[in-house]
Amino acid sequence: MITAEGIRLERLADGHAAAVLAFERANREWFARSVPDRGDAYFTATGFAERHRAILAEQADGACHFHLVLDGAGRIVGRVNLVDAVDGSAELGYRVGESAAGRGVARAAVRLVCELASGSYGLTALTAVTTLDNAASRAVLARTGFTGTGAVDLGGRPGLAYRRVLRAGVSTATATGQ
Repeated sequence: MITAEGIRLERLADGHAAAVLAFERANREWFARSVPDRGDAYFTATGFAERHRAILAEQADGACHFHLVLDGAGRIVGRVNLVDAVDGSAELGYRVGESAAGRGVARAAVRLVCELASGSYGLTALTAVTTLDNAASRAVLARTGFTGTGAVDLGGRPGLAYRRVLRAGVSTATATGQ
């Protein structure tokens, strides 16, 4: 667990499945406004359980690092992930629920996961993409040290790619249980 700015990150675990599914269901429409919907099968208990097991296996292999963003009361308010961790780099992905949007949660979560990436996971660079119409996500990336690297197509929607170079071994937040 790593904490700062009123939130904490907790590495995804098997026991989180039901709470994560409830969070995803509660925010499905909110998320679909800025990213493609995951489809009905994802939101069924069986479909979600299968996906949850699959991503935990990827995490166990070290290919990905999945985290919950929790508020001070321990409620899930977002998720932040590092996927395809290869050759010192990974792709950053994050989402914040509607109830926590606009309160700096995404910015704080991205800062924390960047510290984990360089400190605990030994990564030296992160990439990210977002659509041009997602001004909030572009602002989060800019405020957390990412630099635009060019245009991308995100499922027929224009977007931007970003990159951040990390200083290896640097972590200023308090991390436990990693």
